[in-house]
Formats: sequence, structure tokens, C-alpha cells
Amino acid sequence: MTESIDHDCLFKELLSTFFIEFIELFFPEVINYLDTDSVTLLDKEMFTDVTAGEKYETDLIAQVTFRGERSYFLIHIEAESGSRPRFNKRMFRYFARLHEKFDLPIYPIVIFSYDSPKTLAVSNYQIDFPDFEVLKFNYRVVQLNQLNWRDFLNRPNPVASALMSKMDIAPPDRAKVKAECLRLLVTLKLNPAKMQLISGFIDSYLKLNQAEEQRFQTELGSLKQEEQENVMQIVTSWMRQGIEQGIQREKDLVVRLLKRKLGEINAELEAQVRSLEVERLEVLGEALFDFSTVEDLRDWLDNLNS
Repeated sequence: MTESIDHDCLFKELLSTFFIEFIELFFPEVINYLDTDSVTLLDKEMFTDVTAGEKYETDLIAQVTFRGERSYFLIHIEAESGSRPRFNKRMFRYFARLHEKFDLPIYPIVIFSYDSPKTLAVSNYQIDFPDFEVLKFNYRVVQLNQLNWRDFLNRPNPVASALMSKMDIAPPDRAKVKAECLRLLVTLKLNPAKMQLISGFIDSYLKLNQAEEQRFQTELGSLKQEEQENVMQIVTSWMRQGIEQGIQREKDLVVRLLKRKLGEINAELEAQVRSLEVERLEVLGEALFDFSTVEDLRDWLDNLNS
């Protein structure tokens, strides 16, 4: 079964944590007039599309100031994991309503992270007539499947390390890209929380099969000794987390089976089951099919301590 990915959550956390780094990587010209110390992330804005009967909320809005000035502007970023029809119209509506509410200049950006289609995404919304152009609204687009990961290998930027995992990658290169993402990450010397955020992002989008894992290990062997050691610390952390998650899933399964077999069990008994070591949990998973009542479970647990 394929593990689902919460794309919205992953991208919003990445962009809010590394907002300036994202702007530096893709829109360096904005840094020339943006006061990087003035960033304030605003609350999400909820909009209702009356015609469609749907509600939408913005992904990320930052209020910033022009460098050397006291005047503000907004940077609005939408992260889209799917190719949606008439998305350009929605971007215009966001823009219009944000402009109406804040009465500030707005710099609109969309980051498209879908794998397909690979056709160039639309970057404007317009209304015109044969004799008259009423409106042409433009927004900036970062379309990851149009970008070559090799162009970002030597960019000392945490967002590059993360987003290479969603760029245009040929299937045979997946293991190499994962190794390169991690190599770049460990050279940045980030704090542990930020390292974990980006390494988790990379691992979410580059889950490797067995053959790819072997190629990944080969790629790690070609790294410098210090880089290799630091990357292996991240990989070991993934393995440890995977083991812990596996144990938690096994405990959840045994508890579900017990409840199906015996009905509801009280919180104290459930806590005892969840505190069991893996070996004893596996024995309980076999024994529970012989239980008829909650007392059978209680007796089994009591016998463990006798």
C-alpha cells in the first residue's frame, strides 16, 4: 500500500521555515529591495467561492518592507501539488481580495510540485475583448518538473536541498539525487530541527525500492569521508524512526484485534498491552485468538509478571 503524503503540510512547513531562502533561490532580484529582517508571516485568509460553493484558504502570506523604506508589501505564495483547471482565475481572486483587505502591493508566487503534466504552466489571468484588453494579471511560477536537479547541486541553500527531490528526475537517477540532496544538506550546518525538516521532506518524496537502495549506498560511498559520515547519521535516524513507527503500528494492530475479539477494554489494560516489549507483543498477538473474555487477557498479562 502506498503511503500517502500530506503535500500541503510539507510544503507550507518548508516555505514558512525557509521563507527568505526560498526567495533568494528563485527570486534573487527581490532580495535587492526586500528588507530580510522585516518578514512577518500573516494568518491564513479564507475565501468563499460563491459560484462554486467552495471555500479556499491561502497557503502563505508574508508582510515585508522595502529595504530602506517604511512602506510595506505582501508576498503571497501558493503551493500546488496538482494541476487544476482555471487555477489562474483563483490566483486572481486571491490577489483581488488580499489587495482589497490590506491595500498593499502584492507579489504573487505559485510553486507547482506535481509530476505531470510537464507542459509549461499558465502564469497569468486575463480578460479582454477583440478591441480592448481589460485586465492582465501576472504571477510568478516555480514549476519544479521544469527544473533540472543538476542545476542546483552546488547551490548552498536548504530549499535547494529539499526541492531537488521534486524536480525533473529520470528514474535511473533517483538514488543519486537522494544522495546529492543529503550531501548538500549536511554541508549547510543547520540546527537539528531544520535538518530533520529537510531530511524528512527528501525521504517523503524519494522513497527508494530495494534496487535503488543499493545504488544509493554506492552513491554514498563516493562522498567525502566527512559528508558520508554525516549523511549516514541521517540515514540511521530514518531507520530508527522506521523501526519505532513499525512497533507502534504493531501495537495498534494488537489493540484493534483485542477489541474486535473481546469488545472494549479499559484504559489500564490497553496501557499494559502497549507497554509490552516487541517479543511479548508478538506472543500476545498469537494468544489473543484463544481468549474469550477480558479476564483471559487480564490473566495472561498477570502471568507475565508472576
